[in-house]
Amino acid sequence: MSKTSPLDGFRFAFGTLTVLPVRVTRWDREAAGRGMMVAPAVGVVVGGCAAGLGLLLLFLGAGPLLAAVGSVAVPAVLTRGLHLDGLADTADGLGSGKPAEDALRIMKQSDIGPFGVLALVFVLLAQVAALAQLYGDSWGRGAAAAVVSGIVARLALTWAARVGVPAARPEGLGATVAGVVPVGGAVAVTVSNGVISAAFGPFFGGRGYVHVVVAVVVALVVAELLLRHCRRRFGGVTGDVFGGLAETAATAVLVVLSVGG
Repeated sequence: MSKTSPLDGFRFAFGTLTVLPVRVTRWDREAAGRGMMVAPAVGVVVGGCAAGLGLLLLFLGAGPLLAAVGSVAVPAVLTRGLHLDGLADTADGLGSGKPAEDALRIMKQSDIGPFGVLALVFVLLAQVAALAQLYGDSWGRGAAAAVVSGIVARLALTWAARVGVPAARPEGLGATVAGVVPVGGAVAVTVSNGVISAAFGPFFGGRGYVHVVVAVVVALVVAELLLRHCRRRFGGVTGDVFGGLAETAATAVLVVLSVGG
């Protein structure tokens, strides 16, 4: 097989994590490794689109609440709702209290149970409420938060795909991307994207740089705690777990950015 190029990684990332018309040319673990390392770049695009719609609505005379709803809707549309679906399925699996095999079977079912519904309601409410407050503070602050949340959501995927994290099933997206990112690579990606996120610090006041860095760290810690819980319950990660981690990290960073500024 020919050596994987950086473009293969970008194609893998955008082709699997968005609805954008990007053709995945290689579906192997080497390409998956590159793809998961550049996943935060997908977050820049998705977050930028979310911020753009929020700003457009504000420019047209809408209030902060409607702008927040628009910004939250964009990532859902650009991912076909896969991350939200993963969040709901993960919540149902964890909430079932059943052994790993039974919990994984519950997660594969097409319907959404009560735990999944509750998770979706609270997560979406938290995202909209946080962004509405941020847009109300200033247009720039809300837009910056939308971009940062997009980056951090995908940065959580990079960490979930690191070496040492097994797949819960032998098939599916989770099995393809599990354990494909070297820990050193995950650290390098975190530092670089942390710097990019911190560049939005001026929108958050005099200590904005610190505020953004703290928000990123808290979000990644929360996602890591959820990841470890899923590993204990399911024996590893699945595509649904990846989606749940992305939504959890996005919500956590927005909440932290909206308080203590």
